[in-house]
Amino acid sequence: MEQVTLHGDGISATIVGQGAELVSLRNAEGLEFLWQAGPEWRRHSPVLFPIVGRLKGDQLRHRSQVYPLTQHGFARDKLFAWAETTARSCTLVLTDDADTRARYPFAFRLAVTYTLQLQQLDISFDITNTGDETLPASVGAHPAFNWPLQQGLAKTDYRLTFSADEPAPIRRLKDGLVLAAPQPTPIEGKTLALSEGLFDADAVILDRPASSSVRYAAARGPAIEVSWQGFTELGIWSKPGGAPFLCIEPWHGLASPVDFDGEFADKPGVMLIAPGEKRVLSYQIKLTST
Repeated sequence: MEQVTLHGDGISATIVGQGAELVSLRNAEGLEFLWQAGPEWRRHSPVLFPIVGRLKGDQLRHRSQVYPLTQHGFARDKLFAWAETTARSCTLVLTDDADTRARYPFAFRLAVTYTLQLQQLDISFDITNTGDETLPASVGAHPAFNWPLQQGLAKTDYRLTFSADEPAPIRRLKDGLVLAAPQPTPIEGKTLALSEGLFDADAVILDRPASSSVRYAAARGPAIEVSWQGFTELGIWSKPGGAPFLCIEPWHGLASPVDFDGEFADKPGVMLIAPGEKRVLSYQIKLTST
C-alpha cells in the first residue's frame, strides 16, 4: 500500500508509506493547505528522526565510534510499514535494521499515527527503546503550508500569533549548526510578522517557547492553528528566495551547537529513553478561517 487518504468532518489527509509523510491536507471545500513539493523544496511534511537539524561534520559519536548521519536523520527516506488503518486514522511503523544501525547504532521502534478530528489532524510520534542500552534520540515535525494560503493575498498579509508572549531571544544557524550567541527575537509580544526577509539567515528557532500553540493567518481567509505536546523547541522556516511555503515545526532537539564535538547522548535537546521505555509526543493541525 503506497498511500492512504483519511476522511473526516471538514477535513481530509493523505499519507504515504515513504517516510510516513503527510502529503495533502484539505478542507471540506477541497482547498489544499499543504505545500505540494515544488522545485523549491521536494518535500511536504517530513518526519525528522533520530536527529533534528545537522550534526557537526554529519557525524554521530557513540562510545568513541563515529557514524555518518546526515541532516534530519533517515526516517524521512525510509519505507514505513502500515500497522493499522481505519477511515479516520492510520499508524505507520519504522524499526531499526542493518541500514539504520550503520548510521545510528541503536534499537528502536518509531510509530507515527495520524487521526482526523473535527477540522483537525492529530499526529503522534511514539518512540520505544527496544534495545538494552539507553536510547538517545530527537524527533521533529516539518509540515510546510502554502504561503499565502489564499490567492489574492500577499505573503506579508500573514502573521503568526502565539498563545503566549515570546520575549526570549531566538537561535539562528550558520552552515546548519546553532550559533553560540542567542539573537534578539523578531516576535513582538505574541505576534510575528511574516516576510521573506525573515528567513535570509535560515530558520527562526525558539529553543524554549512559552507557547504551546500558534495561529497562522491573515486578516481574512483560511487559517491554521498548530499546537503541540512534549516538544521543547519550535522551528519556523521558509527557503530563502521566495519559496511559497511556510514551515511550522515542533521539535524535540535541534542542530548541534557550532562548538559541540561530544557524544551524541550529551548533545543538547536529545531525549534519553531507558530500555523498554517509550516517549510519546504529539501535535495538531486545525483548519479554520478568519
